[in-house]
Amino acid sequence: MASPVESILVHEHVLVDFAGADVAGPDRYDAEEVFRTALPKLREVRALGCVRLQECTPAFLGRAPALLRRLSEAAELDIWTNTGLYAAREHKHLPRYAFDEPAPRLARRWVNEAARGVEGVRPRFIKIGVNRHPLPEVDRKIVLAAAMTSSHTGLTIASHTGDGRAAGEQLEILASAGVAPGKFVWVHAQNEREKRYHEQIARAGGWVEFDGVGPKSAPWHRECVTHMAAQGLLGRVLISQDSGWYRVGEPGGGAYRGYTSLYTDFLPLLDPAWRQVLLWENPRAAFG
Repeated sequence: MASPVESILVHEHVLVDFAGADVAGPDRYDAEEVFRTALPKLREVRALGCVRLQECTPAFLGRAPALLRRLSEAAELDIWTNTGLYAAREHKHLPRYAFDEPAPRLARRWVNEAARGVEGVRPRFIKIGVNRHPLPEVDRKIVLAAAMTSSHTGLTIASHTGDGRAAGEQLEILASAGVAPGKFVWVHAQNEREKRYHEQIARAGGWVEFDGVGPKSAPWHRECVTHMAAQGLLGRVLISQDSGWYRVGEPGGGAYRGYTSLYTDFLPLLDPAWRQVLLWENPRAAFG
């Protein structure tokens, strides 16, 4: 039997805590229990050829770099963590200093994390989240801080963004800071039903990420990817599952979804020639 083809998942999770910035912390869960729960799921997807999994849980939402490092070593799978802050969900997950400090000060925090590491692990991308268009002032500040961080470090910005107009607004902020659109990834683009926005961001040079792939969503995700391919824009598309999620506060972490559905259920729906582009070439071009 042929060996699995190497691939990259750009948007997954191991642990998420939705309690809020004032509450979330490592004292709210048993790291050993999370390790035992997540490891078999990570080994499953590693056996299917996944060599890198980008863990997109931001600070104050359950980011756990030391735990990810242990899982990475045990699963023999490169797991990336991030820097940045998440302003979506009406700012519930922003610490107080995010409101008080100007963008350059926030950027210095993130640049320092990128340089020095967090719990001994170096963040490999910037993860932020915003609310819908028009962006509130604090959201715009978070985006500007991310742009400043990207300019200094070269890291790509993955932004939780629900609608196309908010994605376009962020590209404008990046442009004002002198950051190329290729450093911007529109996360959760599948939530925008108007495909013209997918085209607009891709044609502007940004990355359009259709994550959340699962059995129920597969027809819509296939439609999104196929449309972009028909427009000659497959080279600006990323796909992933937004899966995993040991949910802090639920017994046993709740229903932890694995990472294999994209491989076993979704890829067979697409042109086989697209796999290399979507799961290898584009992730490496977008994130390095």
